[in-house]
Amino acid sequence: MAEFSERQVGSRRRFLGIGLAAAGSSAVAAAAGRRRFFTAFVPGSLGVKADQARAIEMAARHGFDAVQPFADALAGEGIERHKEALARHSLRWAAANLPVEYRRGSAEFEEGLAALPRLARALEGAGATRVGTWIRPSSDAQTYLQNFRQTADRLRRVAEVLAVHGLRIGLEYVGTKRNWTAGRHAFVHTLAEARELIGEIDSPNVGVVLDSWHWWTAGETADDIKALSNRDVVSCDLNDAPRGLARDEQYDNRRELPLATGVIGIRDFLAALVEIGYDGPVRAEPFSRTLSEMDDERASGLASRALRDAFALVD
Repeated sequence: MAEFSERQVGSRRRFLGIGLAAAGSSAVAAAAGRRRFFTAFVPGSLGVKADQARAIEMAARHGFDAVQPFADALAGEGIERHKEALARHSLRWAAANLPVEYRRGSAEFEEGLAALPRLARALEGAGATRVGTWIRPSSDAQTYLQNFRQTADRLRRVAEVLAVHGLRIGLEYVGTKRNWTAGRHAFVHTLAEARELIGEIDSPNVGVVLDSWHWWTAGETADDIKALSNRDVVSCDLNDAPRGLARDEQYDNRRELPLATGVIGIRDFLAALVEIGYDGPVRAEPFSRTLSEMDDERASGLASRALRDAFALVD
């Protein structure tokens, strides 16, 4: 029988869905039977240009529940005026982008890590609690194991800094086949692999970013989501896919707003989130050229409406 270290046993309990807390959380959510997640305005994902102040105003104007916090702006412009604007519009914070580039060279990573405490303090001071980043799904230079070890080590160090400031970090896997086959060596591109990486990092403030696009392109089902607990999920993206292309032929940067085509089973995705009691932000990230070329106000309004129409499937 294989022997496991204390750290490995703890990781398995947290991330393989066998812990009592995870089971209890899912049971409570199922009994409640109600949606707890909320809409998030993330300007860049819609091709909208906005600083922190404009992002807050636009989120309020278009009926979003939350808005992305910009760590640089909060640290450089002062926290209080943005907190006041957030409260005035009865908004909350969505997930911030991780301000550390961990996917490239050591020097760039170390520079970003050195700057992280200042930015994490700003996020904490503003009341933000979630940060997200994505995992590059292939590499020309590193084998899977080399990449796995380096990524786990770097993100563990990042997680330690964020934990000091009460911040959770979500990791988004990229399931698009064209992306994970683009390099010589495939890397993490499924939820199962992402959970293995999270287990290796072994920090309680690390979870996943779920995206209906990557969930679908990875060939996953609602049961894969139901194996998670609310605590495992830091943030979510909701997208649809273009018609006329097989799943393995899809391009990652050509998506659609939720419910635009019906290609992705968005109801099943959202119903699973309801069942596990997910209580965080959900943004649209369509990478749509049509949307990017629209007037910012119209694009933002369409995204808000698409999210609310999708939520109505499970309300």
